[in-house]
Order: sequence, then structure tokens, then C-alpha cells
Amino acid sequence: MLKKFRKWVKKLTPAQMIVSYYFLAIIVAVSLLSLPIALKPGVEITFIDSLFVAVSAVSVTGLTTVNISETYSVAGTFILMFVFQFGGVGIMALGTFFWLLIGKRIGLKERRLIMADQNQTGLSGMVKMLKEILWIIIIIEIFGALFLGFHFLQYYPTWQEAFLQGLFASVSATTNAGFDITGASLLPFAKDYYVQTINILLMTTGAIGFPVLMEVKHYIASRRKYLFRFSLFTKITTVTYFCLLVFGTMMILLLEVNHFFADKSWHESFFYAFFQSSTTRSGGLATLDLNYFTETTQLVMSALMFIGASPSSVGGGIRTTTFALNLLFIYNYGRGNRTVKIFKRELTEEDITKSLIITIMALLICFTATVILRITESHSLISILFEVSSAFGTSGASMGITSDLSTIGKLVLMILMFIGRVGLFMFLLFIGGKGDYAKIHYPKERVSIG
Repeated sequence: MLKKFRKWVKKLTPAQMIVSYYFLAIIVAVSLLSLPIALKPGVEITFIDSLFVAVSAVSVTGLTTVNISETYSVAGTFILMFVFQFGGVGIMALGTFFWLLIGKRIGLKERRLIMADQNQTGLSGMVKMLKEILWIIIIIEIFGALFLGFHFLQYYPTWQEAFLQGLFASVSATTNAGFDITGASLLPFAKDYYVQTINILLMTTGAIGFPVLMEVKHYIASRRKYLFRFSLFTKITTVTYFCLLVFGTMMILLLEVNHFFADKSWHESFFYAFFQSSTTRSGGLATLDLNYFTETTQLVMSALMFIGASPSSVGGGIRTTTFALNLLFIYNYGRGNRTVKIFKRELTEEDITKSLIITIMALLICFTATVILRITESHSLISILFEVSSAFGTSGASMGITSDLSTIGKLVLMILMFIGRVGLFMFLLFIGGKGDYAKIHYPKERVSIG
């Protein structure tokens, strides 16, 4: 039996291995979160709700069918933070860290798994890259916990509670998990711009992409900064990320100027808009009840969550680079160009094709999920679309309908969160297997389109 299992495992592709590891992580997470020590005294939670929280935690989404602060004990919150790290940094990142601790040799097979998990294109420097990612994330989380913990001393009666809140908030924001133990997300800090700014910075470091963080680190450490060249990935990712951030902020301000922001000061309006735009990248936290926004604003936020965060980050969605490549391709094709050039570099046809495939598949999946939820649930179309976009983009922002969903609705969102976290292309490779190059070709023929 064991031999058959090993033979079956050897036949799996790196993509299938990674997705299997995430399935295993969910099983472990739901087992840990179901332990009596993880729950508050007298609290009972159904299996479907426990599974939903586990999937949401592993996929670092933040959607939940239960109130975290009322359901889980202090031990439960530490278990959640542990799961956030696995889901956010990546299964292979922490797995590699443990392998190194026990002195295990990182071979070619493990490096291929790391490459697949981190969405990289080459095998060189994989282990070194993961070490840097882990240290960068841990240091950011420690500083975030300290900055928030000391500030929370004015909100909570004991230093233990203040620093527990600070630590949880830091880990949740950095991994873009979107969970909170305040019981009301960041609504209690709607006018505390210090807390909001720290959370925005933490969410940005998690969502902008690990390669970007490493290149920034190398640039700071470089003695000859004028010779340092940022990669094309970093340039496209950073520009797209901040353009979406500015676009989201401006759109929310313009759409709500005569509605929710009508009686707000300029700085209140700006921070409400800026924070909600930041959280659509993949953060999931909120400083207001999103039902107060107009349907138009909710639709814009749904689109931003569908795009999601950057590749090789803690976030989901179609990813920022996919969105950027689609726009660049449309722009260049409209101008009659058959190649796509940016920052004095030419993009490969394979990357452009992948971006189009991912976008089309994502639209089909989210459309199907929306139709299913529209049939099984009694909520409005915009609230369902918002929930679907949030789950796929692993954002975690919600209009408050998650706990009211039926079992089918919860299962649909769990599938979306899982696909959003592992990545749509990884999920397609998981289903498709190794694939075979065609040995036979047929005559080509043109087809009228458009």
C-alpha cells in the first residue's frame, strides 16, 4: 500500500504536489481550530463553519461565518496566526525553513516545488530567496506588532491584551489575512489614522510581491545604487499596484462625495477612501460598514478585488501583472503593433497568452459562482457579486452576508478562496496534469472573429 502511494506521489507534477499540500494544510488547520483549547468555554462550532474558517485562514482571505473574537480563545488566535503564516508566505517557504532546521538537503525536486509555489521561472537561488522572504516578513511583522502594541495601550486595560491585539493585527495585515479579534474589523479605529496607516503599510508589503521586497532590500544594501537595475517584474508590479491604489481612492472619493462623504471632513473622506482602496488589493479589513457605500462604489471595489494583489505575494485574484499585460496587449494591438514593449523590454507571447487565459477563466469561474449563489441565496446581486470577488481575490471584505449563506453558498466561496490563493494557472495545471506536446499538426485555417 505504501509503495503504491509513493509511486502515485512520484507521478504528480509540481503543481499537483503544491495544491495537494494546500489541501493537507486545510485538513491540519480545521483539526487544530476544532480542538477544545482553541475555542472559548461553552462555544460550539459546526464542522462546515470550522472548515470555512480554516479555508479562509489558509487562503488568507478573511471571510468568516463566525465572530472570531467571540469564538476562539487566546490559544485559538495563536493557531490562526500560525495558519496565516503558512497560507501567506507559502507552504513551501515554511516547509523549506523546517527542512533547513533539521538539516535536510534541499534537492532538485524540492526546488521545483518551491519554484511552483512562489510562481518563479527559474531554479537558481530558490532556497536563498525563501530565506530572505521569511526574514523580511518576520521582521516586518515584529515591527508592526511593536508599533501597534504600544499604541493599543491607550485602548486596552492591560499590556498583555494590547500587545496580543497588536501582534494579531500585524500578522493578519502583513499576510493580508483580513481577520480581526476586535469583533468589528477596524471600525473602532475609523478616526485613528495612525492605526490605519500602519495597517496600510503592512498590507502593502504583503500584497506587492516578495520579489519586489527583496529587490528593494538589495537596492538599499547596494553601495552603487546608480548601477542597480530593477527587474521588469518589479517595475510593472509596482507601477500597476500604485496606479490601482490611486485609481481606487479617486473613484471612491468621486462616487461617494455626495453620499457617504457628504457630511465628512476632507481628511475623513480621504482616509476612508484610501483605506478601502488599499484593502481591495487583498487586505480584507474595513474602517466602515461597506453597506453604506452606493452600489456603484461596491461594483468598483468588486472589480478591484477581482484583480487582487501581485504574483508571488500573499494575495489572490487574477493578479496585478495579469491585468497590466491585458491592458498593454489591447493598447498595442489597437495601435497595430504585434509585439508588446514596456520599459525598453519586449514581453513574450507566452506571458501575454497566459494573462488572457487567466482572465477569461477567472471571469467564467466568478460568473458561474455568482449564478449559483443567486439561485441558492436570497441576497441582492451586488452583495453576491461583492462576496464572490472578495473570495476569489482573497480580499475578505464583505457586506455582511457570509454568515447567512447556505451550505452550498459556503462551499462555493471555499472553492473560490482556494483557487484564488493557489493561483488560477496553478489550479489549471493541477487539473490538466503534465500535458503532452502535440506530435501531429493539422493544416491551419483562419476563422472570422469580432
